[in-house]
Amino acid sequence: MSVAKEAEIANAKYAASFTKGDLALPPQRKVAIVACMDARLDPARALGLEEGDAHVIRNAGGRVIDALRSIIISQQLLGTREIIIVHHTDCGMLTFTDEVIRDKIRADLHQNVDHIAFLPFGDLRQSVLDDVKLLKESPLVLDVPITGYLYEVETGKIIKF
Repeated sequence: MSVAKEAEIANAKYAASFTKGDLALPPQRKVAIVACMDARLDPARALGLEEGDAHVIRNAGGRVIDALRSIIISQQLLGTREIIIVHHTDCGMLTFTDEVIRDKIRADLHQNVDHIAFLPFGDLRQSVLDDVKLLKESPLVLDVPITGYLYEVETGKIIKF
């Protein structure tokens, strides 16, 4: 059975007992979370969130520059007033450089992607600090609390930077 078919079956069970259809559009806790897309990280569970609590924006590495459009919409149109950034240990973004992935795409797909920044990093702590700094210095982001964490995939704990 395909994963999509499994998802359809699971959704039917979920929808059968769904009771949260009246949640407000703006997130109740007024927070936007930017996290890595890694399957080992479930931001809602790790941070104690429920449906309707937060905007959770995910991408490879949890990079904020890649999430900037969503952060702006979250703040300007939906009232979020805090940002949490979550990177994690054993991240795949530590395993390559822009040149490595560009070379792979050229070889496998015969496409030139020199115009795309894939945003890998070599230091987890620094990646969190850089992303916090980028948002704090951006004129497009409101002056709100911005906190950066490193999630340990080995323990489930978060470490604040």
